Amino acid sequence: MKRLVTLFLAGAIGVAAAPSAGCGQAPSLESGPQTVNVNGQDRNFIVRVPEGYDNNNPYRLIFGVHWWGGSMEDVAYGQTVEPGVWNYYGLERLAEETAIFVAPQGIDGNWYNDGGSDYAFFDEINRLVEGSLCVDTDLRFSIGFSWGGSTSVGIACRDGEFPFRAITAIAAAGPFECNPGTAPVGYLGIHGIADNPDNGRSMRDRFLQNNGCSGEENPPPGSGSLSHVRTDYECSGPPVSWITFDGGHTPAPWDGGQGDNGSESYVPGYAWDLFSSF
Repeated sequence: MKRLVTLFLAGAIGVAAAPSAGCGQAPSLESGPQTVNVNGQDRNFIVRVPEGYDNNNPYRLIFGVHWWGGSMEDVAYGQTVEPGVWNYYGLERLAEETAIFVAPQGIDGNWYNDGGSDYAFFDEINRLVEGSLCVDTDLRFSIGFSWGGSTSVGIACRDGEFPFRAITAIAAAGPFECNPGTAPVGYLGIHGIADNPDNGRSMRDRFLQNNGCSGEENPPPGSGSLSHVRTDYECSGPPVSWITFDGGHTPAPWDGGQGDNGSESYVPGYAWDLFSSF
């Protein structure tokens, strides 16, 4: 059975948590690159431990999953959009030292998941991090762009040892498995109208069903509007939201212009609102 503790944090008095094995122990992981062996193969990831880490405080655990051809460094250090601002898709700065972040590295920059190898990698990261650091095992999350988005969807679809509470999929694309695909998981999908949004809708619809949601999607923004439209569904389970924006295949859309803008993008705020709502 999971141990239950009570946190007495500002604005969160009396919140029950499910602490990992690493709680109360001296941390055996530090911020920076790490290696874990998965089925005989060394796999790499970056972990970011909060400043002022408290081994008696169960933290959220947030995975930042890179895109096809991307890297763990791209995600952890925000180096393709705006370093220091776009670290972990902009969530590191918003978390204000209340979350542990992980950026896993796909083989050759991809997430082929041959024989379930990538999902086994995520499981091993969970075991290592949660055994080494204090994590609230009820508060695991993932955010990813493109193939990183669809990989986050695949992770959320699993009914395994390490369930995720919510995910954000930005311009989700690429092959993914949704098996068994019955778990109620909070979901935020973000997709450009010039980027085959029906691909993202097909992933969203699985969670609309799983989470007991109803309601109609709001009309998408018009081409040339340089704006976004958000739909929040009525759900009996975890929340589901869907955003379409006037743009293409980009991780940091913003109102008033095209392309990426890490400082002005609404993506981090919406994603953090979802993850911090649990």
